[in-house]
Amino acid sequence: MIALHDFNHLPHEKALALIHPCVALPGWADALALGRPYDSRDKLFSTANALTQNWDEAALAQALSAHPRIGEKPAGSQAEAALSRQEQGAVNDRDAALARALREGNARYEARFGRVFLIRAKGRSGEEILQALHARLENSDAQEIRAALEQLREITLLRLEGVISE
Repeated sequence: MIALHDFNHLPHEKALALIHPCVALPGWADALALGRPYDSRDKLFSTANALTQNWDEAALAQALSAHPRIGEKPAGSQAEAALSRQEQGAVNDRDAALARALREGNARYEARFGRVFLIRAKGRSGEEILQALHARLENSDAQEIRAALEQLREITLLRLEGVISE
């Protein structure tokens, strides 16, 4: 974690390296880094949130390229995979029945919507995630795009909270 003051004074490339793992959308990280200096953490987060509001289905597809299936161990050693491993801690070590139900739900979701199911796992149990997965299978395509984008925003901002301190 880095203090806001220090983040404000990093070279651009080092600032990008810190915030890029928050979401696989380089344009978001670049715009956030270019907005420095921030006079408060609240201003940083307000800006970070504002930059997420124009995300669309194309941005969602790009961001999902770095997200593992829920309940599966993220592969790779990249920073985003490491964050996913931490966030899915409550899901990864659960019982076999839950793991099977998540795999089946993921398969149904991917067949229905053509992309990986995305949900903020941090703070949710495996059972809560499974319930949300089943509920979101009932969404229309447009509803699900909005729901997935909202989850992407939440994940991104939660990750940013873990990077920048006051």
